[in-house]
Amino acid sequence: MASTGTPNPPGRFPAGARAFPHRDLTGIAQLERHEILFLLAEAEQWVEFNRRADKHCDALSGQTIINAFFENSTRTLLSFEIAGKRLGADVVNMHAAQSSVKKGETLIDTAVTLNAMRADAIVIRHGSSGAVDLIASKVDCPVLNAGDGQHEHPTQALLDALALRHALEARGEGSEDFTGLTVTICGDILHSRVARSNILCLQALGASVRLCAPPALMPAGVEAMGAATFADFDAALDGADVAMMLRLQTERMSGQFIPSAREYHHLYGLTRARLDRCAPDALVMHPGPMNRGVEIDSDVADMLDRSIITRQVEMGVAVRMACLDVLTRRGRAVPGWNDGQWT
Repeated sequence: MASTGTPNPPGRFPAGARAFPHRDLTGIAQLERHEILFLLAEAEQWVEFNRRADKHCDALSGQTIINAFFENSTRTLLSFEIAGKRLGADVVNMHAAQSSVKKGETLIDTAVTLNAMRADAIVIRHGSSGAVDLIASKVDCPVLNAGDGQHEHPTQALLDALALRHALEARGEGSEDFTGLTVTICGDILHSRVARSNILCLQALGASVRLCAPPALMPAGVEAMGAATFADFDAALDGADVAMMLRLQTERMSGQFIPSAREYHHLYGLTRARLDRCAPDALVMHPGPMNRGVEIDSDVADMLDRSIITRQVEMGVAVRMACLDVLTRRGRAVPGWNDGQWT
């Protein structure tokens, strides 16, 4: 592949495929710190590329990418589709509602079918935790996890890290990692794969992570992941550098987890007054989609100097371009890359 930006300096990361020895990207948990930093560094060139008038290259020319989404999606599906097309790949979107899954086909049979089509990479979103790992074990090409159940959403955590890095750099606080940074994640932690991937990613990069949720929406034993837990949102925000809000995933809930949306907003909604409890220049994040007036007020979500929510969307395309590029390098026999083995 011809680089579109400044290549990583020699010696910054292990050479060739040893910089990222994995065939698949199914979770942040599988990654070492330097592998996370490598993917972020690879994404940087695509950030600048995507801001050009001409946004097309031939890096993945001749490659076929299947986006197999068994759950609804807007941001993730669109950004993976845009990422693949900007890299020059043929991109095919498969929606579960239009697939044989609705006719009773098993997940394994679907995986075998996709594998027989000889795709060069498959992006999977599925409602069951572990489904992506199962599919990855049945196919011969790289698999990227676009969210599986309550398990992980690795590219969301990577794009969040990249957006946060860019926001800090714009303030002259740029650093490769987040040592000394305190990030408060508030919302439906129990059902959030985004929260799990972000806990792993942010802590790997040096940040301290606080989790806040109503008791019914805080996973049992989550403290084992190293994050501090709070039921009091005001206390969780005290001095925080970043407030990352999550929506209530009512589609995954069976039973009554909160009294009402109004009561939830009163206790856990991010308002201007609550934001004042954070550090003076604290940043606001949200993976989307937002429920304005429930977990976040519009005047907070739209703050030009503090909210980086749209920056997160922008970084999503760059991160997914980097992941597709890196994971398909062996299949494309990229010079200097094929000196490592899949683990």
